[in-house]
Amino acid sequence: MPKKIAETAKPAGPPLLSVGELAQRAGVAVSTLHFYEAEGLIRSMRTQANHRRYPRGMLRRVAIIKVAQKAGIPLKEIAEALDALPDGKPTVADWRTMASRWRASLDDRISRLTRLRDQMSDCIGCGCLSITACPLRNPGDRLGEEGAGPRILDPVEDD
Repeated sequence: MPKKIAETAKPAGPPLLSVGELAQRAGVAVSTLHFYEAEGLIRSMRTQANHRRYPRGMLRRVAIIKVAQKAGIPLKEIAEALDALPDGKPTVADWRTMASRWRASLDDRISRLTRLRDQMSDCIGCGCLSITACPLRNPGDRLGEEGAGPRILDPVEDD
């Protein structure tokens, strides 16, 4: 009697997604997933053939990353928020926590961008960016206090 070939055991739990499947379902390029993984935003497992496999919970993580990026949250802040989550897919409560943390940052950014927009028309075309009235790069003519002539402009400090 011939020996029966043993079937390969299937992993317990929900099936894993290949990098192509995750990219297609998440609506991003494979290279984007590789970048996210390199930055520590998502995690994969490796098969015996060294192929990446992702738990389905990574779909939600990718969705959170994309929404946060659209809102202007820097990847560093997104990574910090995701690092605080337990392994697996983020819950609604996890999302609420992240959103509330980012709210103050977004409100501050909106305020700065609104001021920039409102002040920008006063200096477009001036070319020098060192006039007394330039509220964007030389508020209060702080560079003029150093004397006449050109100055190296340092980053604008917050008011």
